[in-house]
Amino acid sequence: MLANVYRPGAVLADYWVSEKYDGVRGYWDGQALWTRGGERVAAPGWFTAGWPKVAMDGELWAGHGQFAKAVSTVRQQTPGDSAWRAMRFMVFDLPAHAGTFTERIPALNGVVIRIDQPWVQAVVQSKVASPQALQALLLKTVQNGGEGLMLHRGTSLYKGLRSDDLLKFKTHEDDEARVVEHVAGQGKYAGKLGALLVEMPPVAGQPPQRFKLGTGFSDAQRDNPPAIGARVTYRFRGLNDSGIPRFASFVRVRED
Repeated sequence: MLANVYRPGAVLADYWVSEKYDGVRGYWDGQALWTRGGERVAAPGWFTAGWPKVAMDGELWAGHGQFAKAVSTVRQQTPGDSAWRAMRFMVFDLPAHAGTFTERIPALNGVVIRIDQPWVQAVVQSKVASPQALQALLLKTVQNGGEGLMLHRGTSLYKGLRSDDLLKFKTHEDDEARVVEHVAGQGKYAGKLGALLVEMPPVAGQPPQRFKLGTGFSDAQRDNPPAIGARVTYRFRGLNDSGIPRFASFVRVRED
């Protein structure tokens, strides 16, 4: 399942709310662990030992502010025990369970309890009474180092697509785009990257739109920019009338 962005007006009584963990999406198919992009994760044998033949969807997480560490650990072809000892598998769904999300929550908690490993944890789900309470929870989560919140519709079935059954809520908006060109820099950036020309995913049958992403890069990233074809995350403040993100700024390469 993939998330849309939370907008005011959503009926909060319909949703469960949890922390959004900033790690690498992990999918256990009952035999092996995979990233969202379909790459097999070479986790140490002890990390998945005893896991059931039940599909689990979650986040491979190294702690608040440790996204780069999580990516580095998951990308290792020869897994290192010391790095994986800091990892957690934060489980938030059971893809093969036929019930609604509200019904999947106790089933998921039961699976995690039976696994009985400290690095496998069920994501805590709760209800929020009002938009004001949701905003307060978001601010508290961010102050504690969290990335934001996820809202999951209680009546939803598990479907591998993007919909309002799953919403993300942050203090800022972000999205992903694909790098299609490196735009040369000028002035102080002569000989370096000036901007990335990126392509947004197509929406509602419309052709994909492109825009330049020119801020948010370190000097090292301008010297060695994200590869053509790479997926990057950018932060922005709403959309203009043509649907292009306003004040877009580079955040990082999505390597999961």
